[in-house]
Amino acid sequence: MRISQDLEKQINEQITEELWSANLYLSMSFYVADLGYDGFAAWLKAQSIEETEHAHEFANYLITRGGKALVDKVDVVPQGWGTIEEIFDNVYKHECHVSDRINEIMTLAVAKKDYATQDFLFSFVREQIEEEDSADRMLTRIKQAGERGLMYLDKHILKTFQQEK
Repeated sequence: MRISQDLEKQINEQITEELWSANLYLSMSFYVADLGYDGFAAWLKAQSIEETEHAHEFANYLITRGGKALVDKVDVVPQGWGTIEEIFDNVYKHECHVSDRINEIMTLAVAKKDYATQDFLFSFVREQIEEEDSADRMLTRIKQAGERGLMYLDKHILKTFQQEK
């Protein structure tokens, strides 16, 4: 069965949101790399790549359901970020925003009794639980490290990324 026009529109808006998120995290990654924080930069770059993958997943789903996947204009993201703590506070708040967006689409899928879309979205509902937790844990670690411990934490994060490769 073809996806409803309302859900197609919402999912296309989410594709744009995911691409904006990818650019947001990439902007943050460049900013912290310029400050010398290679570990935080790697973490944010990985988030950027993941958001692009999410956009592809949403697009593929729409195509599979007979919809048309679109890439709309992606607005410019902020360029200046402040402290590492402020950056990761923004990351956490942004992930909460993404969760709200996914929940809005799910609410529409439930109202439309579109069980296939609900099933598809459940992976993103679960993903957002992990993303919020990951951002919150990073923010907590940054607060615990304080300014003096940021370089140590950054090196630890970088080492973790290097071991995963």
